[in-house]
Amino acid sequence: MPFANRIEAGRLLAKKLAAYSNRPDVVVLALPRGGVPVASEVAHALNAPLDVFLVRKLGIPGHEEFAMGAIATGNVRVLNNDIVDYLGIPDDLIDQVVVREQRELERRAKLYRGSFPPAAITNRTVIVVDDGLATGSTMRAAINALKKMRPARIIVAAPVAARETCESFKDDVDSTCVCVMTPEPFQAVGLWYRDFSQTSDKEVCDSLEHARERRHKRVA
Repeated sequence: MPFANRIEAGRLLAKKLAAYSNRPDVVVLALPRGGVPVASEVAHALNAPLDVFLVRKLGIPGHEEFAMGAIATGNVRVLNNDIVDYLGIPDDLIDQVVVREQRELERRAKLYRGSFPPAAITNRTVIVVDDGLATGSTMRAAINALKKMRPARIIVAAPVAARETCESFKDDVDSTCVCVMTPEPFQAVGLWYRDFSQTSDKEVCDSLEHARERRHKRVA
């Protein structure tokens, strides 16, 4: 059955990740924007710090809802070469999309984090959360960027994912992709939520602020 919304999905996902609760080495990273409300529930349940990790999907020109790749913090670019070759997308068109999405990535970094430094990653267990995994290109870009920061372990987590995509991460991370469900046929992430309305910048900022307040109260 579909999740009611991202909040419910996050609470159910947190139960799958219960083994990581109350561990000082764990940090939860959300992929904005849709991954933030999911990750907020996970971080709250695990008593772990929450931060965002900025990744932007590279949409196919004219069909932007479909990804041909993604970019992430650290000048990481991941392309789905099968899609690019099949559609014959030229390099200059790909570069135009990259430039546009890079501007948006930088805008979000300034808006979401403000003066707060990024969460410490080195030698920590990093749980990377999104609201769903279809092709996995966005998550894969995040993992490639995070590896440069030398974490102890990277765990991919999402409420729902295409089964093949979840399986594909076994070679990329030290843990099987953690999901609440991997339905077949999958078709699209949004089909598995009754409310899949777009997460706003304000909701992202509010979630991060609330997470910081909760952490401060617990530490105090």
